[in-house]
Amino acid sequence: MASEGFPIRYCVSDGVATITLNRPERMNAMTFDLMTAIQDALEDVRLNEDIRLVILTGSGRAFCAGADLISPPSRTGGDRPDRVRSRPVYDPADTTFDDTLRALIACPVPTLARINGPAAGGGFGLSLACDISIAARSAFFVATFSTELGIVPDMGATWNLPRRIGRARALGVALLGERLPAERAAQWGLIWNCVDDDMLDQEVERLAGILMATSPAAVRRTRETIDAALRNTFSEQLALETSHQAELIPRNMPEGIRAFRQKRRPVFGGARD
Repeated sequence: MASEGFPIRYCVSDGVATITLNRPERMNAMTFDLMTAIQDALEDVRLNEDIRLVILTGSGRAFCAGADLISPPSRTGGDRPDRVRSRPVYDPADTTFDDTLRALIACPVPTLARINGPAAGGGFGLSLACDISIAARSAFFVATFSTELGIVPDMGATWNLPRRIGRARALGVALLGERLPAERAAQWGLIWNCVDDDMLDQEVERLAGILMATSPAAVRRTRETIDAALRNTFSEQLALETSHQAELIPRNMPEGIRAFRQKRRPVFGGARD
């Protein structure tokens, strides 16, 4: 599909939904059309119980260069005239970008960022909204908000950065605007790992296989429990763990024990709730 007509490519195969930012001529820079298309894809994921994983990536040589500050912010609006935007892409009164991030965070299945190239500005924030990120070694991250635009980081970056790498490093990334190589990002814990460029697809496939083989309900409850830890007291977290174990042990543990005894991988089924 030509990128002029489709700001993303969306396909579902064997329970994996792949969302590919599809504006390679603009390094997949974000527009209202692109962000709205991501929202529509994530809504399909929410409604389709057969989907168990989302992979988010970019086409061409970049993951995402941030908001498109040169091209028109909206083209045709597609078949959704109610979503046509005439505001500039930086208008804080418009919630399209924030709504996309909320939909990504609230996705009912794990989200895996395949970072194939630079993730800059808002594209950096978009990558941070995914559960697990795997990057090509040549990829890098850069927060250009303060140094080049005179604004604060957005797209959730100020929420995600200090939680992943601490205040000192978050401030360095945000204020200095220097490139953060993928290898250092992995060392800091900002992403899960980086691999040689020619191994990226193989590693994404490997991680996807692990996630797809795990109990959908256990995956969802684990994500919920980890996120809750950021706001819960220790006692509250223990209670939440106990609640989820009471739900999942009778559902999944017998198969896990059988598989352990038979020296095979467990086969978990069931819905994702």
